[in-house]
Amino acid sequence: MSKDQILEFCDRVLSEWKEDPNQNRSNIVAMTAVRTSVYWTDEESLKAIWSEILKWTFELMYKNAIAQAKEENIPWSPILEKLEKKEKSHTSETGIWY
Repeated sequence: MSKDQILEFCDRVLSEWKEDPNQNRSNIVAMTAVRTSVYWTDEESLKAIWSEILKWTFELMYKNAIAQAKEENIPWSPILEKLEKKEKSHTSETGIWY
């Protein structure tokens, strides 16, 4: 994600939250702080930070999918769980194991 894309995202969320400022007061303050920090951070640092955030998000989504499949007794969940354990020991250069 580029700096401009992140700033556009922050602006879009702020616009939405400002439609009900009383309900979103704390969120608006926090997102304004996020937007300000993004504005003053260089592009390379933002790419590194967001790369880590996205990797973490995908890992959580993967783990949640396995947990949900296990809970629902879906037959492919044990296969994914075995794959996770096997692949985790062979993490790629990017740090992504799935």
